Amino acid sequence: MSLKTETMVLNMGPQHPSTHGVLRLELKIDGELVLDVKPHLGYLHRCFEKHAEAMQYNQVVPYTDRLDYLAAMGNNWGYALAVEKLMGIQVPERVEYIRVIVAELQRIASHQVALGSNAADIGAFTPFLYLFRDREHILSIFEDTCGARMLYNYIWVGGLSHDIHPDFVKKVKEFVSYYKATIIELDNLLSYNKIFIERTANIGVLPLDTAINFGASGPALRGSGIPFDLRRDDPYSIYDRFDFEIPVGKGLQGQVGDCWDRYYVRVREMEQSLRIIEQAIDHIPEGDVQSAIPKRIKPPKGTVYTRIENPRGELGYFIISDGNTNPFRVKVRAPSFVNLEVLGELCKGHLVADVIAILGSIDIVLGEVDR
Repeated sequence: MSLKTETMVLNMGPQHPSTHGVLRLELKIDGELVLDVKPHLGYLHRCFEKHAEAMQYNQVVPYTDRLDYLAAMGNNWGYALAVEKLMGIQVPERVEYIRVIVAELQRIASHQVALGSNAADIGAFTPFLYLFRDREHILSIFEDTCGARMLYNYIWVGGLSHDIHPDFVKKVKEFVSYYKATIIELDNLLSYNKIFIERTANIGVLPLDTAINFGASGPALRGSGIPFDLRRDDPYSIYDRFDFEIPVGKGLQGQVGDCWDRYYVRVREMEQSLRIIEQAIDHIPEGDVQSAIPKRIKPPKGTVYTRIENPRGELGYFIISDGNTNPFRVKVRAPSFVNLEVLGELCKGHLVADVIAILGSIDIVLGEVDR
């Protein structure tokens, strides 16, 4: 005699714990087995793209902070690059170096939140505390530099809102030295922890062809084995001057592209960010960080698309100019939104508890998912 079972629809969210923001997941389950997952969006809709049409180009910058609010420096930078390209603005060398350094510090801070919250989702609370403790060093540097700890409005079209603090170089060097040793501590505590490996290895495997077909980018793509990074493969700013590696998933227990691989890539990327910062910090030239900022931003008619490697993947800005002081259209290619689309494929055949680990390994920020 066989046991008859019925499928059930279970709502997970929208609440912040586990779903990493106000995201509702509609789970179709058979007992504890997940048959399908459908993300429902729109609970954090900011209307960024529509707001941008009503703002002058320079006024849009603070709104970009609120997209991926854990990587606001990159949001500022991607938008500034697009407008600078539209207007043909060449920023000073000093600005380029500072932008690279703060962007890599931001990458580390973003990954620290991703790794810590993913660990906490699975039940490892101590790494969460350690990673947030270390993130405070970076936030303090940013606070000294521009007065803000999370939403910076720092990278402007043509330059920066403030020059670096007199202690900036010293504090950045101290952090680099400190954090090199701390990453080893993270590996010992979490990366090769038996329980963490059992919860993440061979869970939520993202095959290479699926990753490409869904347009995944960032650690979600590199975790599947492709060493694709815009800083190297489509260089912007001065990234072509630096020597660094592109970490990829290794398949700790056989299958490449699982939750552990996506975690592992972020840990190794923090090391590479430290490497870039080390190369840049001693070569910041003198200059005025606001010398290229236009008094009035009024680009000629035309379109432009620029993309940068943000912590979650390819962040792109498509801007249409009609020759006025306000953009006619600003479209954002948000990596969290694109990467989230693959969630249903990753969760099929796993248990309900694995959905939390898989979603955390994708590392979404709802501010740019809903835009």
